[in-house]
Amino acid sequence: MTDYLLQTTWIIPFYGLLGAILTLPWSLGIIRKTGPKPAAYLNILLTAIAFIHGSLIFNLIWTKPTQQLVFPWLTVADLNLTLAIELSPVSVGALELVTGISLLVQIYALGYMEKDWSLARFFGLMGFFEAALGGIALSDSLLLTYGLLELLTLSTYLLVGFWYAQPLVVTAARDAFLTKRVGDIILLMGLVALSAYGAGLNFSQLERWANTSPVEPLTAALIGLSLIAGPTGKCAQFPFNLWLDEAMEGPNPAGIMRNSIVVSAGAYVLVKLQPIFTLSPVSSDTLIVLGIVTAIGTSLMAIAQIDIKRALSHSTSAYLGLVFIAVGLGQVDIAFLLLFVHGIAKALLFMSAGSVILTTSNQNVTEMGGLWSRMPATTTAFVVGGAGLFAFMPMGVFWTFQRWFNGSWDVDWWLLAVVLFVNTLSALNITRLFRLVFLGEPQMKTRRAPEVAWPMAFPMVALTIVALIAPTAPIQWPFWLSPTTPLNLGEESIIQLATPLIALSGFVGIVIGATIKLDKAWARPTQMIWRFFQDLFAYDFYIERLYELTVVAGVAFLAKLTSWFDRYVVDGVVNLVSLATIFSGNALKYNVSGQSQFYILTILLGVSLLLWSVLNGQWSIVTNYWSSLLN
Repeated sequence: MTDYLLQTTWIIPFYGLLGAILTLPWSLGIIRKTGPKPAAYLNILLTAIAFIHGSLIFNLIWTKPTQQLVFPWLTVADLNLTLAIELSPVSVGALELVTGISLLVQIYALGYMEKDWSLARFFGLMGFFEAALGGIALSDSLLLTYGLLELLTLSTYLLVGFWYAQPLVVTAARDAFLTKRVGDIILLMGLVALSAYGAGLNFSQLERWANTSPVEPLTAALIGLSLIAGPTGKCAQFPFNLWLDEAMEGPNPAGIMRNSIVVSAGAYVLVKLQPIFTLSPVSSDTLIVLGIVTAIGTSLMAIAQIDIKRALSHSTSAYLGLVFIAVGLGQVDIAFLLLFVHGIAKALLFMSAGSVILTTSNQNVTEMGGLWSRMPATTTAFVVGGAGLFAFMPMGVFWTFQRWFNGSWDVDWWLLAVVLFVNTLSALNITRLFRLVFLGEPQMKTRRAPEVAWPMAFPMVALTIVALIAPTAPIQWPFWLSPTTPLNLGEESIIQLATPLIALSGFVGIVIGATIKLDKAWARPTQMIWRFFQDLFAYDFYIERLYELTVVAGVAFLAKLTSWFDRYVVDGVVNLVSLATIFSGNALKYNVSGQSQFYILTILLGVSLLLWSVLNGQWSIVTNYWSSLLN
């Protein structure tokens, strides 16, 4: 029975796909009398079955070595393509995180999207979404993973553009799709290059190939950079970080998945590609630089936002920046722990934010206040999620940071400085949002704000309990991903000071966020210096404007140039040939006299001209030959 359950693990992602297919009669309007809710119930049921099935597998695989299920796909000559599934505590645990949060989000969406006319279509897309994410969690095949990443990009586009009648939604969906496509295409180039240099198309083979197959330094650097591009787009890292902010125009339940699981899927792929980055310092240094720039930049962007979802989405990019740094340093266990604790905390924060938005029909935090007494479950969820996001003892991120700097890993002062900066601004941002939304006097849009109904309250309460239990995971983590147990490599001074400084940074952020003056003037300061920095951070350091002046302007100029070349050069040559044909045909028609002598004369003249041109060329060759002999 145990072997049978393990052999059927590959079925779990198909539960979500089956749910998406079963919603089609309601999505297409074939069934109207029952309304769209049966489609939602079917998806929730199948996701619950997937979660239960995954739980059974997780209990079985916990004490077993890593196993693989290999499915032959294509064999032609020397080409042998297989699709491999990995069964390990990490892969099945990631699958459980996907199905568990997806189950809670779908129940949550049942209340949030209750009055939406296309509820069935939304749940169908969520099932498709879940299937792609579950497949990525289990996949050990680079080829299969790339295909699933493409499906993930497609489902992101469809969910962001769910309310397609709104112009901002259409723009956000387009930008998210195109930004991810850039990274995916470069990633595909890297995968093709890996196969060309003899690497197996399975993640489990990469470490052995990296240790036994010497590659030129330039080649290793280029392959590493190309493999970084895909996760950079998926994880909303600089310079592909703008799409996640714009994607907040979509429905909030999809935003919960996007900020907790989707970005983690990109980083999960990055973790499994880590052996390749050891071949060249260029690759690992690039990961570290991208992570530092994104973590610092998006932390500053977050504190200047007045849209609650955008403030939380920038925080997502910041914490994924820390994941990039951990992978660049080769500390993949820390990267995975960060993904785990961040995913739970951020899902809880977005659930709380969605409850506030649905109740108040508003996303501007400067127009809120006084909700703590009216929405106790929502307030508790926000507090627990916020405490789990920054290093507030005894929440999960605190123990993850403590493990990062406890001497097991090779760390330096610059890493501690980055972590302290991100943690301080994260605490400041969460405290600022909490004060504006839940404390203070009720505003016009928050005076009548009852707690949300049970379909939304139940997932929040359940995930709150999970977030309170989750801190035990970093303490018990047995280093599954590292090839060897890390040694005591950290500097002694950092080991002694890191944990107190991290705890102090969170406290400092809370104090600043609790004491800084927050009112409507905060949305537009009167002092020029504060106004400059607020605009700089709120408009994402004007990166979008920079793109318009460089990339967009360059593409537009190239499009105009090619249009001009096609219109005046290509079309001009074609038109010239056609005109010459027309004129020559009109000229020749006047030479049709009907007399055979004239036709014979024309033939003789043509043959004579042809012979003269041929013999003239031959005569010049003979003349040059004899001249060379005489000389």
